[in-house]
Amino acid sequence: MFNIVLVHPQIPQNTGSIGRMCVNTDCALHIIKPTVFDLSEKAVRRAGLDYWHLLELHVWENVEAFLEANATKEERFFYATTKTKQRYFDVRYQPGDFLFFGGESTGLPMELMQRRFENAVTIPMGKQGRSLNQATSAGIVLYEAIRQNYEAFAAL
Repeated sequence: MFNIVLVHPQIPQNTGSIGRMCVNTDCALHIIKPTVFDLSEKAVRRAGLDYWHLLELHVWENVEAFLEANATKEERFFYATTKTKQRYFDVRYQPGDFLFFGGESTGLPMELMQRRFENAVTIPMGKQGRSLNQATSAGIVLYEAIRQNYEAFAAL
């Protein structure tokens, strides 16, 4: 349905939760290294429960390898960030889109987002916080994309 892209994820439990969500929404998960944990780490598997073996998982050695393999799809890359005012629900998503989320303490690299910054989206938040949990953010944006494309999702 969609592609979730984690760039340099840092918390294995978030990656596991996102993997579980991907299985339950028929989405592919792309992980771009480096990560600060081993993808076989127990915490990833625990958070992914017994879904992990069902996951369509693509692991990329670096951003350049990912971009080279997916260059023709770049116009449908959407970057979740706090560095834009464009709200995630003001964008029209299509099946097959790539939804990017950065490392928990670093966010997405600006040089990556600048390739198509018009596709940067943010989740509105109150003034007290500066960001949301990566797995929470991925769920919010993904389920908006599914809501917009529910007929295609329901047909899966």
